Amino acid sequence: MTDRKSSGMHMRRSVLGDAHVDRAESSKTSFDAPFQELITEGAWGTVWASDHLSLRERSMLTLALLAAQGMDDEFAMHLRATANTGASPEDVREALMHVAIYAGVPRANHALKLAKSVYSDMGVEI
Repeated sequence: MTDRKSSGMHMRRSVLGDAHVDRAESSKTSFDAPFQELITEGAWGTVWASDHLSLRERSMLTLALLAAQGMDDEFAMHLRATANTGASPEDVREALMHVAIYAGVPRANHALKLAKSVYSDMGVEI
């Protein structure tokens, strides 16, 4: 295992949790294995593992970008990960306020509704 893959897998597990990564790994096939390696090394082993931004900051940026693109499943997954990154509901709300201004009110409004549902599922009072 390369250093980047190893550090990527460690970061992926620390942010998304072992259960999520174990599910992804157990459902991996020869078809999507190269993609899983790409995101483990590139996204998690390079971008998320960089020490320039905190996990909290990366989490907020990621949520804003996913909300702006309407990537609901990924947004929900990364919102659940805030339990591990330190991004508070208030941080998420502020990130979504930026989405409203820079990417559009409908995207932010939809993401806020999704966030309320995910937080409710997580047992987080908002």
